[in-house]
Amino acid sequence: MKAPQRILVPTDFSQYADKALEQALLFAKQFNAQIYLLHVVQDIQQCGADYCLSEEWLNQYRLNSVNASKQKLRNEVEKYAEARGVQITADVKVGTPYEEILKEEQEKKIDLIVIASHGKTGFLQHLIGSVADRVSHGAKSQVLLVKA
Repeated sequence: MKAPQRILVPTDFSQYADKALEQALLFAKQFNAQIYLLHVVQDIQQCGADYCLSEEWLNQYRLNSVNASKQKLRNEVEKYAEARGVQITADVKVGTPYEEILKEEQEKKIDLIVIASHGKTGFLQHLIGSVADRVSHGAKSQVLLVKA
């Protein structure tokens, strides 16, 4: 593996994602690489069965979720960047997490994706499948799975 210069770290703000970010920071410091920290707000369907959410409500949900996520990312960057002296660029996308992660990989010409092997758990995880698994199978760059 060549020395990575662009490292993508997807986060769901779980303790597992924090461990992946800590590992990525070690690589970034060692190789003078840049970290791209990404959170994806899971988009929801407007209609399900016989009930539909209003477009206004859906747009407000997205706006609130994106704004809250941006604040959490700012907190993450402040918490880690000052201690390590690593350049971190943070972004929030709305969509299907693994798809947005793979798009970001291509757009930013990522060398390495560092992702937690497990994220948030519970019923929702079983419905959408493992993001880390889908990313590792679909990625063009190297993927480092950090065990939780």
